Amino acid sequence: MASLIDTNILVYRFDPRDPIKQEIASDVLRSGLAEDSLVLPHQAVVEFVAAVTRPRPDLDDAPLLLEPEALNEAESLMRQFPVVYPNRDVLTTALRGVAAYKLSWFDAHLWAFAEVFGMPQIMSEDFEHGRYYGSVRVNDPFLSASSKAQELPPLYTG
Repeated sequence: MASLIDTNILVYRFDPRDPIKQEIASDVLRSGLAEDSLVLPHQAVVEFVAAVTRPRPDLDDAPLLLEPEALNEAESLMRQFPVVYPNRDVLTTALRGVAAYKLSWFDAHLWAFAEVFGMPQIMSEDFEHGRYYGSVRVNDPFLSASSKAQELPPLYTG
């Protein structure tokens, strides 16, 4: 069963501000590669480059990746995972997703890729976990991240 990957999974892999989400994102991509179970929408690759190269105020305006690193990573992702591209059906379905589900254009477009290309699942934190949009179910792999932080053992006190 192939799952469509959202941009946030690609970005968290390089974001040191949340080590738990960084680890989850790396695990999702690693296992998806091993199982040949993930598909990237072209939109996620484009958004990834934009997201990781923009200045981050909380990182002294440094980007997560410099542009050459981000472009190299984007090419690497496209070699490792199948990439789906928009067509007339995807665009038409995205328009319907905006109207029917009140999704943003970008989320509707992501959902439309999965709906049109027959992928039963989107992996993203940007949708309601477990909800079906048409025939596509959303899985938020980061849902357990907040509970994992609470499960860490207490510091040794002595």
